Amino acid sequence: MSEQIHDEILDGAMDGMVEGGELPQKGLELVFDEMGFWEKWGKVFEFLKAPSDSGEYRYAKNEVVRIASPVTALAINILLVACLFIFVKFSTEDNSEMEVDIYEPETVEELEDIMDELEPEPIDLPDVTDVIEPPDNAAITDFTDPAPAVDFSPNPAEFDAVALVKSPIIMKGVFGSRNPGMRGAYLKAGGGSGATEGAVLRALRWMKKMQKDNGSWGDKGTLRAPAAITGLCLLCYLAHGETPASKEFGETVEYAIQYLIGALKDNGNFTGTGSHHVYGNGIAAYALAESYGLTKIPTIGDAAEKACTRIVNGQQPGGGFDYDYKKGRRSDTSVISWQLQALKAAKLAGLNISGLDAALVKGVKGLKANYKNGKFGYVKSHNDGDLTSAGVLCMQLLGHAQDQTVVRGLSHMRNWTTDWDNPGLPVPRNSFYHWYYITQAKFHVGGEDWNAWNRKCSPMLVQKQIVEKGVGIEGKDIGHWNNPKISRGYEHGLCYQTAMCTLMLEVYYRYLPTFKQVGAAAQDDANAPPAADNDKEDDIAIDIL
Repeated sequence: MSEQIHDEILDGAMDGMVEGGELPQKGLELVFDEMGFWEKWGKVFEFLKAPSDSGEYRYAKNEVVRIASPVTALAINILLVACLFIFVKFSTEDNSEMEVDIYEPETVEELEDIMDELEPEPIDLPDVTDVIEPPDNAAITDFTDPAPAVDFSPNPAEFDAVALVKSPIIMKGVFGSRNPGMRGAYLKAGGGSGATEGAVLRALRWMKKMQKDNGSWGDKGTLRAPAAITGLCLLCYLAHGETPASKEFGETVEYAIQYLIGALKDNGNFTGTGSHHVYGNGIAAYALAESYGLTKIPTIGDAAEKACTRIVNGQQPGGGFDYDYKKGRRSDTSVISWQLQALKAAKLAGLNISGLDAALVKGVKGLKANYKNGKFGYVKSHNDGDLTSAGVLCMQLLGHAQDQTVVRGLSHMRNWTTDWDNPGLPVPRNSFYHWYYITQAKFHVGGEDWNAWNRKCSPMLVQKQIVEKGVGIEGKDIGHWNNPKISRGYEHGLCYQTAMCTLMLEVYYRYLPTFKQVGAAAQDDANAPPAADNDKEDDIAIDIL
């Protein structure tokens, strides 16, 4: 469009303004559409100089607003972004100040220097007079362990009165020899070996596999007395230092304890103890008392106190015991022995039982009432068998190892031996029963008496164990004992036989031997109660008066 035509149109548009200052829209659009950018803005600035009430001014103002709006919006957005950037930048700067004290590093002694200053604590081991060597007999010299690797369960632990808590404790005093760290030393010093300990572990694993769902044990003739057999099996684990916190046998011990607590009646007797119930009562109470001694669990302590209180109340005035805790004239050494072992365990555990000390003192008198001519009889008449080993052991445990009844009883037992294939010592029946007492009585006297017995008995038990290879948990070997030549029916039970043999092979660390005299132990005051020697860390022999 020519400049002349352009001017004409613009002039015409101006001349044709309507009233009110309105510009003809079509004409203006046509004019401004034909203008260049700078030309258009030149006209706008020219119109802005016109009077404010004129159409030119109003049109120029509107055009400025229309053209400037996008630019203004973009400028606002840019401004907002810039403000946000500034806010973020300054808000993340950390202008806080802290005072810091700088210390010079201390000089620490080298570990080797510290260790050199520590003196090793001496281990007080039993005074074994002779090192046990297998005899030349070919049947016994092959004293090898089918499973030589011996592992030990972790340190025992205690749990509270309601739930089992697996926090470790260390057994002190009389139970200190059962700690994993000490067991090996006492095992070796007493005449045991990896072979005996291997047999023990296989037996514990066999019993673990044989335990019933309710926590008890029993088979064949022992089914009528599960509490008694459970007590014996539990004693095997306790002798090995196992508690509910033990890695391999913790649940086994826990279930057994729970079973015995559940079997305890309000009157202090146990259900499932067999005929006359007094034997089972003593064994089950013995196991609960030791369980409390190793764990200090209040629930176990309450049950053990109830069971042992029943024993104290069932004692005869003369110190003896009879079937069903009868208070007549008959006093049975076999019954007395289990009751006194339970009461001694209660004393060691520190249980609070009214009349306990007096019962132990009277128990010595009850035993002596059945002593005659160098031996302890089954009853006072001595017509029903020889229970010298049981009488001697209980006298030793009660602090009378030097009493003449013990000295002469040990002399009476000196030539006793053992033969798996001819179990007739000293009576054709109860061989495991007698072996259990003989082993402990001779161990507590020590010397050649013990060495001669240990050289024969321990290899025999290791060799006669029936080993089942790889059938235990995690493919471990297990083992048990079975001697069909033993006549008493209840001894045919595999759990009974296995428990008794296991306890014999644990004798090395179950208790410290009483030949290790302490203080006034040799005085043999029949009226002095045994001390609660588990409370003394430096004075832990059994026969403290």
